[in-house]
Amino acid sequence: MSLSCVLEAPPSGFSFDNAERNVALEGQLGGGKAPRPLKTGTTIAGLVFKDGVVLGADTRATSSEVVADKMCAKIHFIAPNIYCCGAGTAADTEKTTDLLSSNLTIFSLNSGRNPRIVMAVNILQDMLYRYKGQIGAHLILGGVDCTGNHLYTVGPYGSMNKVPYLAMGSGYLAALGIMEDRFKPDMEMEEAKELVRDSIHAGIMSDLGSGNNIDICVITRQGVDYIRPYRESEFKDHRLRKYKYRPGTTAVLAEKVVPLKLDVVEETVQRMDTA
Repeated sequence: MSLSCVLEAPPSGFSFDNAERNVALEGQLGGGKAPRPLKTGTTIAGLVFKDGVVLGADTRATSSEVVADKMCAKIHFIAPNIYCCGAGTAADTEKTTDLLSSNLTIFSLNSGRNPRIVMAVNILQDMLYRYKGQIGAHLILGGVDCTGNHLYTVGPYGSMNKVPYLAMGSGYLAALGIMEDRFKPDMEMEEAKELVRDSIHAGIMSDLGSGNNIDICVITRQGVDYIRPYRESEFKDHRLRKYKYRPGTTAVLAEKVVPLKLDVVEETVQRMDTA
């Protein structure tokens, strides 16, 4: 392998080379099928209140029937005045929000001011539409800028909608029912936080893919209050015994010691001529 291939920088953004490879391999398997994507689960929600925006999410990341992570952070930093909730494939949501955050950071360094929420939404739209839904990212974008408080939803195909309140994910039906029943314009901060918490809790109790703790992010003109966790799960695991075994519990069937050969290398230090 040549040195140029070793030092070649990887392409930026998303790459679907493995997807094309899997299609080619599937055609050569003689009727065999490639593994299907695993089902994921999430409940995220957000609303606009009198002084800003409240975002909320559960912390369970699932891989089909398995709970992959109990403390997954689904509220992502975009800019000092913008945060984003992600549902769908965890790797896709994290990579998408990281790319968006880096682009907006460059804008802030050049302009000296915080970006507007509509700018972040337009970048997300262009990025997701380019890949035609192959990126599994369902996003709720919220923040405060010079034009007011805003909450947007961006779908994996690049669709966008501005809403006063919203819930997404596999548990969104139960969460959206709580939102529609109790939401009202110009809510106070504490009332808005309780509504988001209760809507996420409803999604957790009605969906097996959502669970564990509840995270809350409050964005106002005064700053951001990211509370993690805002509410801990009341369902805790209680082990009945300690799974710690004494040495010698498992029998050693064979033992082989291979001596390590060491080559003594002499080291010399030469001073570089800087004159």
